[in-house]
Amino acid sequence: MDPIQQRIHELKNEVIDLRRDFHMHPELGFAEFETAKKIERYLKDIGFTTTRMAGTGVVAVLDSGRPGPCLMLRADMDALPVTEANDIPYKSKNDGVMHACGHDAHMAMLLVAAKVLSENRDLLKGRIKFVFQPDEEIAGAIKMVENHVLEGVDGVMGLHIWSLTPSGRVSISPGVVMGGLDVFKVRVIGKGGHTGYPHEAVDPVIAAASIIQSVQAIQTREMDAQKPVIIMFGKLSAGKKSNIIPEEVYLEGTIRFLHDADPGDPQSPTNRFIRICESVCQAHLCTCKIDIEHENIPLVNDPRMTDFAKTIATDVFGSPDVIDAGRYIASEDFSEYTSRIPGVFIFLGCANTDKQSDIPLHNPKFNIDEDVLTKGVELHVKGAVNYTNK
Repeated sequence: MDPIQQRIHELKNEVIDLRRDFHMHPELGFAEFETAKKIERYLKDIGFTTTRMAGTGVVAVLDSGRPGPCLMLRADMDALPVTEANDIPYKSKNDGVMHACGHDAHMAMLLVAAKVLSENRDLLKGRIKFVFQPDEEIAGAIKMVENHVLEGVDGVMGLHIWSLTPSGRVSISPGVVMGGLDVFKVRVIGKGGHTGYPHEAVDPVIAAASIIQSVQAIQTREMDAQKPVIIMFGKLSAGKKSNIIPEEVYLEGTIRFLHDADPGDPQSPTNRFIRICESVCQAHLCTCKIDIEHENIPLVNDPRMTDFAKTIATDVFGSPDVIDAGRYIASEDFSEYTSRIPGVFIFLGCANTDKQSDIPLHNPKFNIDEDVLTKGVELHVKGAVNYTNK
C-alpha cells in the first residue's frame, strides 16, 4: 500500500460518515442550502477558501504554487423527489426526498479527496478546482458554466457511482457514453362534449392515444439502428368525469438519444416527434401545442482524457477490473463541461448482491456498497496528481 492509499484508508470512516450524513439530509436541486453549508464548513476547516456559484454551488481551488495545468473535479449535490424505502440507520429524514442517484457518495468522495490533496500539495503542479454542482437532475451544470466555472480550466474529470457495474470494477469508454435528453410537454386540444354524442365533439383522447403509439415508429422505422432513440411518456392527464369528453389531453415525457442531434435539423428525433404529433392531431381534427426543453446534450469522453483515466484506474483497481462501459442512454449534465473542454466521466461500480447495492438508480431502495468509496477518493487524488504532472 503506497502512502496515498494508506492515508485514504485511514480516512475510510470519515468518507462513510460524510456520505451517510448527506444521505440523511437530502435536498432537491437549487435548494441544497444545508448541503452547501456543510461542504463549505468542511473545506474551510482544512484550509480552503470557498466561493458560491449558481446559488448553492460551492467551488474551492488548490494552488500548488508551481506552473502547470488546471484540472477540475466535479461532484453533484442534489437529491430526488423519491420516498426512501430502505430500512437503514441513515435513512432520509426529509419526507419525499432521497439521494437515490449516489450524489451523497460523490460529495463525500470529493471532499475527502480535497483533504488528501491539500495534505500532499507538494506532489502537484498547477491547480485543482473542486466543484460541488447543484441540480444535476435538471441541467444545473449550464448555470455553473454561465458563472464561469470553466475559466482557466484545462481538463475536467468526474465519476458516478454505478449499480450496473460490480463493486471493485470501474468502467471507462471513449466517445459518446451517455445520451442527450429533450423533455416534451404536449397539449392535445379538441372540443369537449357528452360521451353519448361523440359526433358532436372532437375527442382529444383518441388523438393522444394515437400520438403515443405513432411516435414509437421513430425508434423502429425512422432512425438508424446505430443511433438509438427512446421516447417515453411519463405523465398523462385528461378529463374530470367518465361521461364527459374533455377539451384537452396533457402528455409529458422524454426523448433520449445516443448521438449528436442538432435541434435545428428537421430529421432530429425531437423534430420527427413534433412532426408526428402535429400530423396525428390534424388527422383527428385536433390541434396541439408542444413545448420542448433541450435539457442535456450527449456526454462525450475525450479520447486522450479517456486513455489517461484508464491508466489511473489500472493503478487503482488493477488491469482486469477496468472495463469498457459501452454507452448508457440515461443523461448527465456533465456533458456541458466535456462539450467545452477535454474531459472524462468514469463509472464506479457499486453493485454487490450480498449488500443489496445492485438496485437501479432512482429506485426508492437504491443504496451503495460503501467499500467502494475509498476507491473513488483514490481515483480523484491520483488523477489530480498525474494530470498536473503530465
